[in-house]
Parts: sequence; C-alpha cells; structure tokens
Amino acid sequence: MYVKLILPALTEARSEYFRSIKYSLFPPLGLVTLASYVPDSWNVSITDEHVETLDTSDTPDIVGIEVYITAARRSYEIADAYRKKGCHVVLGGLHVTALPKEAMAHADTIITGPAEEAWPRFLSDFKNGVAAPHYRSATRTLEDLPPLRRELIKRSLYLVPNSLVTSRGCPHRCDFCYSTSFFKGGRSYYSRRVDQVLAEIEGIPGRHLFFLDDNILGDERFALALFEGMRGMNRACQGAATLKSLTNAPLLDAAARAGMRSLFIGFESLNRASLEQTNKHHNDPRGYNQIVRAVHDRGIMINGSFVFGLEHDRHDVFDATVDWAIRSGLETATFHILTPYPGTPLFHRMEKNGRLLHRNWDLYDTRHAVTRHPHMSQAEIEAGYWRAYRHFYSAPNIVRSSASHSSLSHMLRHMLYTIAWKKCDPIWQAIIQARKLPIMHSLLERVLGSARRSQ
Repeated sequence: MYVKLILPALTEARSEYFRSIKYSLFPPLGLVTLASYVPDSWNVSITDEHVETLDTSDTPDIVGIEVYITAARRSYEIADAYRKKGCHVVLGGLHVTALPKEAMAHADTIITGPAEEAWPRFLSDFKNGVAAPHYRSATRTLEDLPPLRRELIKRSLYLVPNSLVTSRGCPHRCDFCYSTSFFKGGRSYYSRRVDQVLAEIEGIPGRHLFFLDDNILGDERFALALFEGMRGMNRACQGAATLKSLTNAPLLDAAARAGMRSLFIGFESLNRASLEQTNKHHNDPRGYNQIVRAVHDRGIMINGSFVFGLEHDRHDVFDATVDWAIRSGLETATFHILTPYPGTPLFHRMEKNGRLLHRNWDLYDTRHAVTRHPHMSQAEIEAGYWRAYRHFYSAPNIVRSSASHSSLSHMLRHMLYTIAWKKCDPIWQAIIQARKLPIMHSLLERVLGSARRSQ
C-alpha cells in the first residue's frame, strides 16, 4: 500500500508575490503527523509543492491533500488528476472544513476538523474496503500522538526544519480566525503532555526550535511547566502568543529562560472599537507599549501582526499603525487586509450584509480587498497595505526602529534580523537554488541566541 501526502502550492507562491525564503521556512508538519499514523508496512511520501516539483505520473493507493483557501484551485486540480487514474483521494484541512460540499466534488473522502482521530480511522476502513466519504474526529486529544516521522522531512529544503506543535487551537474566538470554524463542534483548544513534548525536543538536532502553535502561551500552566522543563537545554526558540498571555510576568520570564527569542504577536489594530467588533476583547491598545517593553526587556524580538480594513478604520490607519510599530522598535511586522474566511463569523456577517465582492479564493490571501468597506475603496485599502510594507521596511525606518533599543547588542541584532528577512531576497534565492539552506541554520541560531536580558 502506498500513501502519498501533498501540500499544494498557495496561489501567491506561484505569482508575483513569491519570495523563495518565505515559502522555504517550515516543512508541512501536519502531513508529517498524518504520515506517523500510516502502518509501518505501507509506503508513505510527502511532497511540498512550495519547495519541490510534484510528480503526478505515479498511482498511489491513497492521495492525501491538505487544502488551504488560496491553494484550493490547485488542490482540486491535483485531486481530479489522481481520481481519473483510480487513486483514492482524501482532502482535509481548513478550507475543506469550511466548505465540505465544495471539496467533496473533488474527493473520494473528506476529513473535516482536526484529523488525529479521524485519519487513522479512515486508514483502517480503507484497508478493510469500507472507507466512508466523510470523517470528523469524534474525540480531540494529543495525548496518544505517535512519534513524528521526522525522517520524512527533507531538512535541506527548509530554513526552519525544527518545528513542532504542542497544542491545537486557541482559547480565544476572534471573528476573523479560522479556528472558530475548524474546531467547531468539539474542544477548540487542547495540549499535549509536557513530558511528551520534552522528550520530542530532546530528539531534535541543533539548537533552534520553532513552535507552530497558534498560541504557545495559551494554557499558562502548561506553558510554564514546558518552559521550566526546557531550562538548561540551551535552545533558541520562536513562537506565537496573544497579548493577554504576555501580561503574565513569571510566564514571560520562564519563556525567556527556556530560550524564547522571538514571538509573533497579534496586535491587529490600534483602534479598540475595531478590536471589540471582531470579538478580540483581550487586546487593549492602551497596554501595547507596556507589553512591548516587557517582551523586549527579556531579550525577545517581536513580529507584530496588523490587520487593515477593519470596520472603524479610516485613511490614516496605515501610516498611524506603521509609525507606532517603528517607534515601538518592532523587529518585523506582518500586515494583512481583513479577509473573511469561509466558515468564520466574519464571513457570515459579510455575506449576510452583501459585502463580499466575490468568491475567487485565489484572492483571499490578505493582500487583496475582497469586501466592501464603509469608508475606503478597494483600491485605497490595497494601496495603503503596500505603502505600509514599503514604509516599515525602508532603510531609514529600519535604522530608526533599531535605534529605539537601549542596548547596542539588541540594536544590532534587530538590524541584522530585519535586513536579512526583507532586504536579501536575491541572496536567499541563490542559497535555495544551490540547496545550501542548512548552512544558514547555525547563523540563525547565533543571531537568535545572542539575546541578553536588558538590565
């Protein structure tokens, strides 16, 4: 029996927005997890279209495809091609969960929601010749997760091969987040056992780790135990957290001691009314500056996330947001245009009010305005979005933002990290084409590991 698992390329990875380094960051850990459930006597492979060419000349018994919204069209093309050859095609992931009827037209079986319990049940049914057309996890737990098949990860193709997940979902329910639909009908946030995570970390080579959790600090008791267990491991870590969890000083101290060196933080907006309308009540712009100082004081860099096109935004939102991010010394920033993903409360609201411009999923990439805004045109929002990126990552503003730090080492680390991420695409392209990304692993570890807590 042969199982082929595929991550189709996002539309933007096949367009003018393509940045080779952005799409060479992480291996498809979700597919690695699914591969871990495949019986040892079966053959299994993983293909990530972002970093390698997909060969569709084979005829696997099972083809499993993970579908994201801007990869939906490509996913269906691949699925249809394999079904014509008689392969049993299974589709799953965020987009399939949001629009199961759409996905079913291109699949023999769909899996909606988390797959840890449903996927092995499907494999057993397929082996016995009774595979059903639709599976959904009856129970949600990570306690019985098998050891990941990390040998299937093509480490030379990724800058950050050492990624891992310790939890599923998020304790918050923001209206625009896919988690609100993906985990609907069951537990929406749950963690692994700390001892299991620590054992996995022990077996991962090198110093660098990247936690792919939506919110690594979401369960504060779990996170504190994890970070205390990591003390002395000499790791350099990155992850994501919500602002509410960062108000817990002892937990933030523990994260820093464990080696946390950068966090992706969803600020989203400086306008409290906009945040409350999207059910993001746990964000309070009045406390942003204090949280940024607390994170930076512990030697942790920040990748701030911001959303444009919220209900109360006006034309000044772009410049005001970028100016605050620069003054605050954020090392990197990620900007988005508000995008109503199918299945979310935001999508239902926009659809009900007739504000969706279209359903071309290729453009639901947070770079395009796909809804009618009460105060700005589609063109104005998109122009402001691109201006924000140019402004934040301009050379003078990189220097200005770096200079906001109190220590010379943090200033230099900020500048090096930001320039490497946004100003060196031709160099990254050459390194990736030469299959030399592994030589950058140690450099990344040194940059992240150079952090020192401010005195």
